[in-house]
Amino acid sequence: MAQTLPLFLLIICLLLIPSSQIQQEQEAFTTIVISQQGLDFLKNLLITQAISSIIPLKLPNITKTAKFPFLGNVHMLLSNITIYQLQVLDSYVKPGDSGIAIIASGTTCNLSMDWSYEYNTWLFPVEISDQGHASVQVEGMEVGLTLGLKNQEGTLKLSLMDCGCYVKDISIKLDGGASWLYQGMIDAFEEQIGSAVENAITKNLGEGILKLDLFLQSLPKEIPVDDDASINVTFVDNPSLSNSSVGFDINGLFTARKKVPIAMYYYENTLPSVLCTEPTKMLGISLDEAVFNSASALYYDAKFMQWIVDKIPDQSLLNTAGWRFIVPQLYKKYPNDNMNMNLSLSSPPILRISEHNLDAMVYADLIIDVLEADQVIPVACISLVIRGSGSVGIAGNNLVGSVKLNDFSMSSKWSNIGNLRMYLIQPLMWTLIQTVFVPHANAHLAKGFPLPIIHGFTVQNAEIIFSTSKITVCGDVAFRESLSIKQASGPL
Repeated sequence: MAQTLPLFLLIICLLLIPSSQIQQEQEAFTTIVISQQGLDFLKNLLITQAISSIIPLKLPNITKTAKFPFLGNVHMLLSNITIYQLQVLDSYVKPGDSGIAIIASGTTCNLSMDWSYEYNTWLFPVEISDQGHASVQVEGMEVGLTLGLKNQEGTLKLSLMDCGCYVKDISIKLDGGASWLYQGMIDAFEEQIGSAVENAITKNLGEGILKLDLFLQSLPKEIPVDDDASINVTFVDNPSLSNSSVGFDINGLFTARKKVPIAMYYYENTLPSVLCTEPTKMLGISLDEAVFNSASALYYDAKFMQWIVDKIPDQSLLNTAGWRFIVPQLYKKYPNDNMNMNLSLSSPPILRISEHNLDAMVYADLIIDVLEADQVIPVACISLVIRGSGSVGIAGNNLVGSVKLNDFSMSSKWSNIGNLRMYLIQPLMWTLIQTVFVPHANAHLAKGFPLPIIHGFTVQNAEIIFSTSKITVCGDVAFRESLSIKQASGPL
């Protein structure tokens, strides 16, 4: 656990953090909404996981002393009481202002136990005892709990607000010994067995909620994307509960994994909403365009948007001979010398999302280098404004994308080889952008970045919806049966 900073160091750290950064760490740029169908899926999963985790469930021994005519006091014991089967016939989950209620009705459970008794009577001078095995079936059991969910310092805090279990009917069947003679005697245990079942179920539910709360609070606040970037998945504000869904707001912006000073950019929060066209989808995740622009800014600041191109499909264009009719003075000054292209972005790419498009604007400088002997000689620089459009898709739990070139404009920034006739160079630039830079960008975009999904869950049947300034992913989720909730240790 990190040690607490002395007060004066904490104050210094706060003074060094830009106010815009603090503000944006408290804002939400990604919204996650779990629909009623998603809540039903999670409810069924939790019930299945809860049953598998508590079965078999051993109950405390039950003792009772009863006085019978002619026999006197009879001491009875029920031991090795074990719930070995639990079935939930019907259940529902309902969110509301006061919390999330989960009710399981028509629940049955089966128990096994050993029984024994002993007594002394004035009729016989010896101790009389008997023992055997019994099976118990509990029917019509109802279990209900209400969960509270709130934001606690950027993580989810789960609390058990109410919990109860009610046993309606119990039937007991004895085997062994003179069980037919003592069935009525054992029936006297019905109330105590029912109470023991109710207490055990309620206790284990409480312990299970505590474990689930610890699991939620242990979820990391960042999802690694690669060696340089993470996604900030800190929760912002308390979850929003409606009568048919639960919504969560998270920060969602890209952050540097290596804590180095980078330039700060302000992203406007447009309060993303989740609107899925199919109400049957379990999950909706809305990503504001600020999320994509934060990724753009991070990789730009990390110097990842610079490329030296020395291999292209038409390698002749990386020799001054290939430019002899385009820029004659280049070939005249450096005949038959090899070249490379040094492309660097002059600012982070800007992404704009509308109802029908994802548009990108890229400002870049292309320096033409001549390779002469052991020297790299910059001879000219061309400024480019590249306009493209993108598409996005889902691969596993990653949001992936691709971009295509729409058009571009160019101008000469400086030249050591005289005036450049841009209209002659433009077709060459189009070829370079289309065959080199766009495929390079798409190779990275195809890897994508992870959606804020807990490990073990997978998005299925996803659809992607564009709206003003946001992209929404709507889909169903599946859970890997080989995992338990305890093993699902964090987001992908």
